[in-house]
Amino acid sequence: MTKRLARPGLGGIVIGLALGGLALGGCSSIMNLSGSVVDDSASAASPANLASLTDVLSKNPSDPQAYNMRGSVLGQSGRYQEAITDFDKAIALDANYAQAYANRALANRQLGQLDLAVADYDRALDIDSAYAVAYVGRGMVRRDKGQLLEALQDFNKAIHIRPDNAQAYYNRGLLYQGQRQYQYAIDDFSTAIGLSQQQAEPFVERGLSYLAVNDLKGAAGDFDDAVQIEPYNYRAWTSRGLVYERQNEMEKAAGCYARAMALKRDYQPAAEGFKRVGGDPQKTYKDYN
Repeated sequence: MTKRLARPGLGGIVIGLALGGLALGGCSSIMNLSGSVVDDSASAASPANLASLTDVLSKNPSDPQAYNMRGSVLGQSGRYQEAITDFDKAIALDANYAQAYANRALANRQLGQLDLAVADYDRALDIDSAYAVAYVGRGMVRRDKGQLLEALQDFNKAIHIRPDNAQAYYNRGLLYQGQRQYQYAIDDFSTAIGLSQQQAEPFVERGLSYLAVNDLKGAAGDFDDAVQIEPYNYRAWTSRGLVYERQNEMEKAAGCYARAMALKRDYQPAAEGFKRVGGDPQKTYKDYN
């Protein structure tokens, strides 16, 4: 019998669950962090800053903050190994630079180097035991490693330190969702949405949890919000199609699946849904946005 994660901290094994081929808990992060560093300062960086930051470093080669910021830009661009090189330099210049350790940890996570990522998060938290972002990051890695109890503890700690941390609630929600504890998941996604309403993924994931408990009205509302916030989110369109399918509105379902396939041609859940509802590849479907 599979144990379930309880809010006080009972561990368990993630249960792979799909609804009509659409996997629950499919995302690993919030705030567009799947391809970027987790440091709070990273939002101030963009690829357009790279040349100017390189210029700053040519004039100030001993500035660890400049290396950290350029590493953030490189990480956001998916250039993880180059980012790690910059974080290495920042840490060499300042061995107590907690943000650089946390940033390097996420770059290592993106490269699948999970043990290195955990070690860097551990070091960041040794330096700053109140660094909520590092607890979230380490929780994500621990979830990747299947260490669910430890991941839950990290997300709980982050929320205790920063009750306004939307990312911590979102990731804890994914953990509960993966254990089929849908009401806990819905509560956490709702909190994340209340703290940051401009991200589509919490709406998508809460909608999937609503679907799992057969609350079609709640699910439809969330998927509507998700496609309004992010019209190019193929998961949101696929999820929206699934609600229409459950409501036996096959024409509308086909239209949503078709939109998802137009956004990501090889997305199997959308293709399977489109076929399932009798979609016609030669037909132009009405835009239900």
